[in-house]
This record gives sequence, structure tokens and C-alpha cells, in this order.
Amino acid sequence: MKHKTSEMLTMLHQEHIAAHMKTLSRPEQLSMVDQVDQLDLSVLNASESEEKRGSFAPLFATTLAEIEKDRESFTKTGLQAIRDGKVGAVLLAGGQGSRLGFDHPKGMFNIGIDRELYIFECLMNNLLEVTKAAGAYIPLFIMTSAENNKETREFFEEHDYFGYSDENVWFFVQEQLPTVDVNGKLMLSDRGRISTAPNGNGGWYASMAKTGMLRIVQNAKIEWLNVFAVDNVLQRIADPCFIGAVIESGRVSGAKVVAKAAPEEKVGVLCLEDGKPSIVEYYEMTDEMLNSREPDGTLSYNYGVILNYLFRVDKLNSTLSVKLPLHRAFKKIKYMDGNGNQVTPDEPNAYKFETLVLDMVKLQDNCLAYEVDRKKEFAPVKNKTGVDSVDTAQELLRLNGVEL
Repeated sequence: MKHKTSEMLTMLHQEHIAAHMKTLSRPEQLSMVDQVDQLDLSVLNASESEEKRGSFAPLFATTLAEIEKDRESFTKTGLQAIRDGKVGAVLLAGGQGSRLGFDHPKGMFNIGIDRELYIFECLMNNLLEVTKAAGAYIPLFIMTSAENNKETREFFEEHDYFGYSDENVWFFVQEQLPTVDVNGKLMLSDRGRISTAPNGNGGWYASMAKTGMLRIVQNAKIEWLNVFAVDNVLQRIADPCFIGAVIESGRVSGAKVVAKAAPEEKVGVLCLEDGKPSIVEYYEMTDEMLNSREPDGTLSYNYGVILNYLFRVDKLNSTLSVKLPLHRAFKKIKYMDGNGNQVTPDEPNAYKFETLVLDMVKLQDNCLAYEVDRKKEFAPVKNKTGVDSVDTAQELLRLNGVEL
């Protein structure tokens, strides 16, 4: 084992890993040294301090009625940008379907009843509607994780990309960060590997840079990227009206939002913080913010984000030099114990470190809040039953004329 690796681990109070490495064979040692060299171990010194928030103010959206009034103009502008090759899309698909009782990539989950209809298929069908209207394919970048990359790629190949052009689809793997136990100690996933987990949805652009995807963006002269989450089966992707509205507004970013169902609804709300676009989480809002209303009776902090953003590429490039805040998430993480046994915990046992795409919004100069009808564009599949579940998504798909 390289002496400097052992010394560095000891300095980081990870002597147990240094000691474990001495028990490995030479090839195993070299493999683990290589892994350690590539990991960002600075997270071990990162404690999630209370983020000091600035001064909040409401950010009002372009409403459904206002959008309807200018729909023709917005759509024309958006379709032209797509035809000119200025728009790309980024699907965040690194997650597993564990909360659905499905031990595969979440996008592979079959949400159909009388026929097979996969989450990935719903999204690709939505994207195909736009490509048909524009008469042009939209470059699609799919972010996977180390855990689900192979299975995701194979699934798309088996299903012929659901009718999309495989020449316009690129897969890239999200960066991983080490996980730590409750005492801040690195864990082993098996004898020769340190346990890692995907670095959260905020890492998508940095991961595109590291995997060479930004060279494709640059070579294709893509100016706008629409980033969206895998689990919303009604997600409109590269929506020409949304793209056109952002372009015509002169703003450098846009966010699709839904009007809150109730003041206490548990959604992050798009707002202004010290004059810049930001997102305030429901648990950060004071009672005054929760219940404040405008003269017309609408909530002042009324618009919840649905993880569908449009960013201007030149502005995204300037965020690459910024280290996004790390958020710690307490999760159930499989590991190998000191006796070499694989342990699958029943309860959360360790922390993973995540960056969040909402922190990228804060780095933008401005942002167009673009209201959408939640019954038409917001059907997240987060739980097996109950709120935001398979059942509620199926109901909304039916409502929108999708055969299940």
C-alpha cells in the first residue's frame, strides 16, 4: 500500500481503513488506493452547518392565464430554438425504485395495469411529442449512477429507446461520494471497496463536465439545457412553450412551478433571497410566510418547484467553479462489517452526502417562474401507496388520456 494513502487516511481519522488495507492482497490494495485517490474525501470534514439564510421575498409566476394568452408566440419561439439545435435535455435517473419495493432503476418500474408502461417510456413518449412538433430530435443526456448504469443502458437498448433516435441519446454516470457511519467513519461495501453513493441531483452539471458530456454540448452549440427528474410521469420535456417563455423573458433560467394546494403543503417554494432566485423549503418558512396573502387573495409564497428547470449553458459554466453546499441524508446503506459479513440494515444507519439542484438555482441572476397545471404536469411516483404514489400517478395518467 502506498504510504501516503495510509498517512492521509490516518490524518482524516480513518485508521480503520488503513489497517484494513494492510490485510488485502497486493492487487486489492492497489485497487483500493486507486479508489481512494479518486474519491473526494474533503466531505469528511464537511459538517452540515445551519445555513444562514438571507432576506426572503415572494417571486411571482407567469400564471396559467398569462401563458395561455401568449402561448402561440412562446411556442413558436421555443420550436425555433429546438429546430436550431439550441436545446438539450438532461434526465436525472440515478435512483433506484427501493421505496416502491422495486430493486432496479426507478425508470424501469412498470406503471401500467393492463399493459406494460414503464416510467422511462412515459417520459420518452412525452419527449417524442415535442420532436414530432419540431421536426427535430432533442439531444438527451441521461444521468445514471454507478449502481444502475449498466441496467439502464441495457433497458433502453432492449426497448429500442422507445422509438427515440439512439444517436441523440448519451448516458453518463453521476459522481459518487463516500458514505460515513454515525461516527463519521468510512464504510466498506465489500472487502476491497469503500462504500459510496451518488452525490445528489445538484451534481448533474459537474458530472457532465467530468464525463466529457460538455464537449458534446459545446460541439453541438447547445445554448439551453432542460433538466428534469425521472419520477414525474407527466413531466413535459423540452416544452416549447416553456422554452419560448424563458427566452422571450430575457432571463437566464426558468423553473416550472405549481400553485400550492394549501399553505402548509410540503413543497419547496420558488422565491427571492437577497434579490436572487432561490428556493425556501416548507420547514424553513415562518408562519407569517406560510399564510401571507396578496391583495387578490393568493398566497404570497404560492409556487412550489417540481424539479423541471431550464438553464442557459453559458451561465451554468460559471457555476462549475463553485462548490455547492453538501447536505447530509440519513439512509439505510448496505455495508461489510468487521467480520466480513454483508449487512443490510432495517433502519437508517449511515449518512450520504448530496448536492441539490435547487442550490444551482441560487447561482442564477434571475429565473422565470412558469406555472403549470399540476393535474396535467405533476404526477410524481415517490411512494408505493398514499401521497405521490403509484396509485395517484396512475389516476393522473388516466385523467390525461394515457391508456394503462
